[in-house]
Amino acid sequence: MNAVVWLLVLLPSVAGAALCVAGRVADRAAPWLSVATAAAVLVLAAVAGLAAGVPRVEAGFVAGAPFGMAVDPLAAVVAPTVGAVTLLVLVFAAGDIRRAQARFHGLMLLFTAAVMVTVTSTTLTALLLGWEVMGATSYALIGFWWREDDRVSAGGTAFLTTRAADLGLYLAAGAALAGGAGLGLDALPDASPGWRHVVAAGVLVSALGKAAQLPFSFWLSRAMLGPSPVSALLHSAAMVAMGGYLLLRTAPLLAATGWAATTAAWVGAVTAVLLGAVAVAQRDLKQLLAASTSAQLGFVVLAAGSSAVAGGTVHLVAHAATKALLFLAAGAWLSALGTKELAGLRGVARRWPVVGVAFGVGALALAGVVPLSLWATKDAVLAGAREQSTVLYVVALAGSALSAAYAGKALLLLWRRVDDAGRRDVERHWDGELRGSRRVGWLEQGPMVVLAAGAALLGVLALPPAGDAVRRALGVPAEPSAGPVELVLSAALALVVLAAVARWRPPEPAWALGWLRLEPMAQAVAVRPVLALAGSLARFDDQVLAATVSRAAAGGLALGRVTDRAERAVDAAVETFATGVRRLGSAARRPQTGQLHEYFLQTLAVLAAGAVLLLVVS
Repeated sequence: MNAVVWLLVLLPSVAGAALCVAGRVADRAAPWLSVATAAAVLVLAAVAGLAAGVPRVEAGFVAGAPFGMAVDPLAAVVAPTVGAVTLLVLVFAAGDIRRAQARFHGLMLLFTAAVMVTVTSTTLTALLLGWEVMGATSYALIGFWWREDDRVSAGGTAFLTTRAADLGLYLAAGAALAGGAGLGLDALPDASPGWRHVVAAGVLVSALGKAAQLPFSFWLSRAMLGPSPVSALLHSAAMVAMGGYLLLRTAPLLAATGWAATTAAWVGAVTAVLLGAVAVAQRDLKQLLAASTSAQLGFVVLAAGSSAVAGGTVHLVAHAATKALLFLAAGAWLSALGTKELAGLRGVARRWPVVGVAFGVGALALAGVVPLSLWATKDAVLAGAREQSTVLYVVALAGSALSAAYAGKALLLLWRRVDDAGRRDVERHWDGELRGSRRVGWLEQGPMVVLAAGAALLGVLALPPAGDAVRRALGVPAEPSAGPVELVLSAALALVVLAAVARWRPPEPAWALGWLRLEPMAQAVAVRPVLALAGSLARFDDQVLAATVSRAAAGGLALGRVTDRAERAVDAAVETFATGVRRLGSAARRPQTGQLHEYFLQTLAVLAAGAVLLLVVS
């Protein structure tokens, strides 16, 4: 059974890599190969989740840093969700993506493999691998149409923003080792008290960045320039959801520090409110849905901070189905009409009723209308907030009310009846971004019907007795649950807000329309100072370090030339001395003829010379 865990990762990895390498040769077969692979991954995830015991694998990576994966109770809920949403999104993509299909589907499968590593990781080593590959493939997918500079820039913004936050995981890993806890996720709360706070801070920052929570939310707006299937997967069950998932998995660590849990809860609640206001102000459907993703993930982060792990998990699952549905509908209309502006989509739900009804179910679920899914799951989260702080509960309830406002705004515009004069105004917006096909095929509509069923029914996981069964399955302590009064209150609040939106047009304040000006602030506070520092360091490198190295090199060359000349002089002297010695040797060998009479004559000559010298001296 442990082989199933490896297959969850290896199957999409190998298939995705093969498609990317094959390129255009595999374009025709790519959609069906990716759909078949995703179906197999879903089956594997379901089998692993239902298996008796916990399928677990561990491999050596480096000393003291094992690579561990397991389908534990939390992963047993989330992994099949990822598999199901991925399968439905890839079926939609088979009808929607017509160019570079092998590269697209290959990248989507690699992205899915990275998400599965993240879901099943039991150590920071495995988590970092999944985290990094997920970020890299998201960059490639958001900037998939790489010939268009704005799309590549959007991918770069998403990658660099989340990458900056990802440094928190490296900080957490170092602190965990220093604190004696090791790299196991379950062991992180056991780090020594001082290092435990550093571990929690690193995990919190990294998760908030991936989940697009304040102050990192702006990258999600830029990610909307990616293909619609990418938005549907990235915003529902994959990358953004993984930030919330990490906090749910490490909730004991957050609780052990005290401050980290409180910080997470308040960041989640404030994000739900402020990004809810941003969503209400948007005039672009995908931008509205993107802001709502940050807001809805705020409830998951709130759940992790208020120890409502079961409530946060069921909200994550129900939101995955709901948001995938809404993004696929927006993508279908974008492909058909060439626009995602709300002004150009008025009445579009009537033109394609299947898509319109499915979108309506998702929007009403997002609004919290009873008995649809997010009505119950949000209340499960709000119950945990109520136990922690009344003020926190009120803030989160305001975020829930804003959910009804932005969902109602989109729903009413898309279903509004348009007369002939209004139709002409609507049609002026068509083909603004791309050439619309004026059709939505069955491959695009089919997945929306399935997801609409999930958006309608998955809320049962938060209600008794299913909710109690989920808590027991996850092995979490008893959590506060929403009572009948709270359930009725939230249902009534959603209906009141929807009625108000239908009666009065929601405001579109500039501060909210521009995503709280988070990106300009990030540019001013972080990006420009970092670039300025990098420029200063580059100039210092060029003018000081490089110049010093150049001068040192020039001096070394000059010294080398002097040394070379000295070496040549020494060589010449040695050669001259050797030549003289050779000549003396030759002269010394010349008398050695072997003739005895010559030796006598030489002796006589030497004696005569000696006698003459003696006479001269005396």
